[in-house]
Amino acid sequence: MKLGKNKFYILFFTLLFCSSLSNAEEKIISTPLINLDELKPSFEETDNSINEINTKDLIRDKKEILKKNDSSNAKFIGLDKITAKTSNITINLGETKKFGPLEIKVLKCGIVSFENKIDSVAYLQVKDISENQNEKVFIFNGWTFASDPSIAPFDHAIYDLQLVECNNV
Repeated sequence: MKLGKNKFYILFFTLLFCSSLSNAEEKIISTPLINLDELKPSFEETDNSINEINTKDLIRDKKEILKKNDSSNAKFIGLDKITAKTSNITINLGETKKFGPLEIKVLKCGIVSFENKIDSVAYLQVKDISENQNEKVFIFNGWTFASDPSIAPFDHAIYDLQLVECNNV
């Protein structure tokens, strides 16, 4: 009989505990709203007038240099995986060049600085215009990096492209 009493007490206290939980009031605690006008920047403020003058001069100087030099271009190394031959390919911005059955167009090319490393990046579109490709769809449409081409890999069974550098940017 003792065993039956223990089960009764366990059942009784379990029901009592569960009923007390269901009667508890749920309250939503929220933080007070932040007035965005009163917030101050967490960075050092600088004199922007000097920076604006310098950037305007830099932009003007860069435009003059571009007018003097040839147009901006991107240099690639093209690899034919079957013959193991490489080709140097120079493509001006907005221009389309062929490499085998591939049609390559460079839309943007520039130089970026990241963690004290300077790297060339290019945005390119590549189409396969071979006869068996009826749709002529982009097989690559994106950014590629000179230092690490595996970030945005160009994938083709026969041909491979790697950005070398961007000139006159």
